[in-house]
Amino acid sequence: PRLLSQFFFADERVTRVVAEINGLDAELDPQQYLVLLNQLHLSQAHLLAVLERIMEECIPTQRHSRDYLVKFPEELLVDNLGNHMLFAAECLLAGTFLEMEESDGAQLRPQARNLLCSLELVRTVLREQSLSQPNSYPEPVRTVLIQFDRLFAEFELSYVSSLVAVKSPDEIYRQQEIIVLFCETVERALHLGYLTQEMIDGYEPLLMFTIPRLAIISGLLIYPEGPLSLERSPEEMSRVFSPFYNLLKKIRDLLRVLSPEELCLLERSLCTAE
Repeated sequence: PRLLSQFFFADERVTRVVAEINGLDAELDPQQYLVLLNQLHLSQAHLLAVLERIMEECIPTQRHSRDYLVKFPEELLVDNLGNHMLFAAECLLAGTFLEMEESDGAQLRPQARNLLCSLELVRTVLREQSLSQPNSYPEPVRTVLIQFDRLFAEFELSYVSSLVAVKSPDEIYRQQEIIVLFCETVERALHLGYLTQEMIDGYEPLLMFTIPRLAIISGLLIYPEGPLSLERSPEEMSRVFSPFYNLLKKIRDLLRVLSPEELCLLERSLCTAE
């Protein structure tokens, strides 16, 4: 159950697979080479997962901030993002620039080198610690973990920023505005009896359609200064809504002529119509 012991065996696994790859002629046995590459990917992912748990146990208050992750596109926020970063660093160090300009890759190579050197130092220090005192984390161990955590975070931000357009602070704020609008919409719908808590707790599939529909009405009429404010230009709105700027103006104009009873009837119908 000791994390350092788990790290030792995970590290042994990575070392063994790397040795097998180095001793194999990929041209003579390409299928076995691909099998070993997959094993390396899985063993490295396991090693990083154990290392993450060790850092949470050893340096929980000294971890480098990961607030920058909110800037990343949602499709990149996967469980094995760390393993992808490690693979990218190895490719950069080998001179392979995946999906990026060579000039960008050249700028990232020093960071990739520092990260991989730091990882090797962490592996060495943790192996020695696991064989001597697997129940403690002395200061030298903490120091190398803090350094590795910082280098990993810095490389992750730099690498992703070179591949995709990360969100600006304004875009993040607009996204948070939408979250608030949806939360207020749900609260209002519960209060008016359009939805029930049981529907929410049970993840009723119809809510995927109902809540956005109600949120549009709320954003146009109830909270007109929020993310659906049409006093802004389309460029100032969230990219979720800006393509529909003219359509939203027409919907708002139609909603304004409804009586309270007609608006209530409309919202109730939006909760049932597919």
